[in-house]
Amino acid sequence: MKSVENFIALLETTAVVTTVLQYLSGAVICRKYISKKSTGDSSGFPFICGFLSCSYWVLYGMLSNEHSVVLVNCIGVTLFLIYTLIYYVFTVNKNAYVKMFLFVLTALCGIAFYINTIPETEQAQNFMGIVCCIITVTFFAAPLTNLLHVIRVKNSESMPFPLIIMSFLVSVQWLIYGVIISDTFIQLPNFLGCILSLMQLGLFVCYPPKSFAGQGYKLVDQSVVF
Repeated sequence: MKSVENFIALLETTAVVTTVLQYLSGAVICRKYISKKSTGDSSGFPFICGFLSCSYWVLYGMLSNEHSVVLVNCIGVTLFLIYTLIYYVFTVNKNAYVKMFLFVLTALCGIAFYINTIPETEQAQNFMGIVCCIITVTFFAAPLTNLLHVIRVKNSESMPFPLIIMSFLVSVQWLIYGVIISDTFIQLPNFLGCILSLMQLGLFVCYPPKSFAGQGYKLVDQSVVF
């Protein structure tokens, strides 16, 4: 029994660390914004999505008393908020970006207010878990466009190999953790995250990159794997 508890504690720690490292990948993108003093034609939507997803998971972690879930996603909320502010400073479409952020903030506040009206904690937890799964699974659709592009050009050099490997490791760890604590809402999105990561890794085998010059610099919206 002691060994099992030690394993769970180790798994929690490593999952939190690798997830935070994955979140920090956004810092590479923001560093380029700062150096160029422009966001170019890139989208800041992944940062706002990450902020919303992590915020929802914080609420779920509080309802389910999962301290590791709360911790890692509080860090995620902070980082994605910083990335969002940096994007705002250097984007030329400030009004549109503010409207997008306010819409997401309204959705967050609306859900937070609603779960407080639910009398039973278990019912509120189940509702929040469903919301988290829907949001996370919806965001998983974003990289599919890149997959189709890779298949079309038969070249995987546009895909960030280190980020995909990190996403796979994060998804596997949280999937195992979800299985151990018998939490379906943690299991489902991370199982899909594993599948998506394996699909992308498979493309590196089918369509090897002709050049690694561009590897690791394109932001793929898998920061919401958790």
